[in-house]
Order: sequence, then structure tokens, then C-alpha cells
Amino acid sequence: MMPEQTLDALQPRAGGVYLDATLGGGGHTRLILDASAPDGLLIATDRDPEAIANAAPLQQQFGERLRIHHTPFSQLQSALDAEGVTAVDGVLMDLGVSSRQLDAAERGFSFRQDGPLDMRMNSAGDEPSAADLVNEESAEALANIFYKYGEERHSRRIARAIVAARAEQPFTTTLQLAGIIAANCPGGHKQKIHPATRCFQALRIAVNDELGEVERGLAAAMARLAPGGRLAVITFHSLEDRIVKQTFRQAAFPADPDPRSPLPTRSEPSDWLLPVRKPLTAEAEEIARNPRARSAKLRVLQRRPAESGQEPRMKERRS
Repeated sequence: MMPEQTLDALQPRAGGVYLDATLGGGGHTRLILDASAPDGLLIATDRDPEAIANAAPLQQQFGERLRIHHTPFSQLQSALDAEGVTAVDGVLMDLGVSSRQLDAAERGFSFRQDGPLDMRMNSAGDEPSAADLVNEESAEALANIFYKYGEERHSRRIARAIVAARAEQPFTTTLQLAGIIAANCPGGHKQKIHPATRCFQALRIAVNDELGEVERGLAAAMARLAPGGRLAVITFHSLEDRIVKQTFRQAAFPADPDPRSPLPTRSEPSDWLLPVRKPLTAEAEEIARNPRARSAKLRVLQRRPAESGQEPRMKERRS
């Protein structure tokens, strides 16, 4: 996803130390390792055990330059500690569900093909699945999930229908749930997106505590960035993008204190910079190849370099 923009954001170099916090299919991992050859080090993490297993060919190709850890965003610092790394020159976080996860019916993320109603990114964990939430939560709790994490306008109606339907038969598959949602989403056939899109997104976010993990991951990444280091984050929906945007802006532009406050006024500049103010987006050619890239936004935060001087600004690409 957005390979040129990602390299422009991170600016990897030989001898640098980098963290790819979303190993996924390994596309970004390979990009960073190639760009930081011959001796750059990359620590790659992922909460999905399948991503870890599928990375065996990458590990074989890059050897000791690639260190892989099965860990969520909230435990990034533990992975770095395990490698004896105190600071990194760049961090990449590619948020949300991957194309590989969506395409695997058995993972339960997609409403376009039938599969078990799972949605756990860490399928080896003991966290509740989407089926657990759908079959056990109250109508009010489900409505809150659909509205808060999916911005679904018909959340209450859909939640009531789910509770009524599960009294007859528990939900076990994705198409079973998608059918109930579609039947209770007025005008759903006229929408540009599938009527189950928002509710499936909401369940996935709730099952995996995605927004909480993003917040904790951003804090962990910022804590380990070396002077001049960059944090690049790719988002795909407004909820996660809002968290990234607000976190970056609050870091780069700390709020001025109340003039009536007895606390001293902050006079020194922030430790953080925004190399590019607006999010970068995918090029038209990439969107044509991969429609999912249409909603991708790339934001970048940089820790102020140890030495003063004008930092080169990134070129702002537009699709």
C-alpha cells in the first residue's frame, strides 16, 4: 500500500534501525529492508500468527537483518527490548484489516463470503470472537458498538433484530449475520456500500480493541523514536485517522496554556515536527489496481533532530 509515499515518509537509509509494526503480507517490510541495505535492521511485529508464519521466506532471505515478533501495538516496546533496541529511526503502522485477512473466509472478516463469525486478528488468542459478542451482548450494547465504531444510523433497529433472531438460532457464520443486517437496513440496496459494511467494521474494531491498540501503539512508537526519527501511519477510516491526526497535532503544536494559569508559559519549541501537514493519498494508478487504496491516508510525525537546521520537507502527492 502506497509504497513510494511510505519510503518518502520514512526515508530509510543504510545502517538505520526500523520498526514495521504491521508485518502483514510483508510488502512494506521488504521495501524498508531493500531501502536500508546492506546493513539496516528491521524489527517486524504483528498480532496475527498467520502473518508471522507466512513471513518465513522473508526471514530466510534477509537473515539477521530481520527480527520478527508476534505482538500487538501495545507491546511494541517489549519487542524492541527483546532485541536490545532502545531507539529506532523510523516506525511504520499500517492500520486495519489486511487484504489477506479479508480474503480468507475462515477468518470471518468478510460479509461477501461465508465463514465462521470470528474476526479476531489474533486467532490463536482467547479473546471473545464476533460470534460471542453477537450472541451474548444486549441489544443496547450491540447498538452502541454499531453506532460508536461503525457510525451506523440504524444501529438500534439492527441490534433488536439480531437479538430476536438469535433467540431462534445462534449466529455462527458471516453470511447469516450479514443477511439479518441487510434485511434491517432501510434503503440498503441503494447505498454505494454493502449494508453490512458498517456493522462488520464495528464488530471487528470491538473484538480487537483496535482504537485502544492504535492509541497505545502510537505512544509506544513515539517513546522509542530517535532524534530525527519518523513515525508513518496509514489509516483507512475516519475513526482511526482522527486518533492519529489529533495525536500528531497535539505533539507538534502543544496547546498554549491558559494565560490566567500560574504555570510557566512554554517557550521552547515542540520536540515534534509535521514534515507534511496534510495526509498523503494513493496515486490514481494504485487505486485502479487496488480499490482499497482509495480510502488510505498516510500521516507522518518526526521527532525534532538533535542538530538544528532546516529539514527537507516531503513532497505532497495527490491522487
